Amino acid sequence: GFSTQRGRFNKTEGRIVLDLAARQGAVEVSIDAASIDMGSAKWSENMRGENYFNTAVHPTIAFRAERLVFDGERPAAAEGSLTLLGVTRPVVLTISRFHCAPHPLNKRETCGADIVATLKRSDFGMTKYIPSVGDEVRLLIGIEAYRDSQ
Repeated sequence: GFSTQRGRFNKTEGRIVLDLAARQGAVEVSIDAASIDMGSAKWSENMRGENYFNTAVHPTIAFRAERLVFDGERPAAAEGSLTLLGVTRPVVLTISRFHCAPHPLNKRETCGADIVATLKRSDFGMTKYIPSVGDEVRLLIGIEAYRDSQ
């Protein structure tokens, strides 16, 4: 309730299947919840505890989308489900600044995007200290994905 807190997860992995010609795709992301980094060791440890991410019981956060929404030839959103603290809810990730091209350093086909979503932590059972600690969480995701060598 005093300022915007920012953190990040340092261990993530995922897979994107993208067929631009058919305007179809899918997304799978797995996040190591214990890799949360709030910029302060004490605050990060607090976020791993029972009041927030409870990483001892729920070590993984997962997002899965079987449907991409296109605006013309460009993916504009991924409609899927987020599993957090053992609760699965629908979430829409809005995709912006989408671009695919050979990467200038390694020459592999690469797609990059900025993604945003807003959710309520209470929808997933993370209710400690609401309303003193805000309920709304804004996700800002930068992604680069390389084409599989297959």
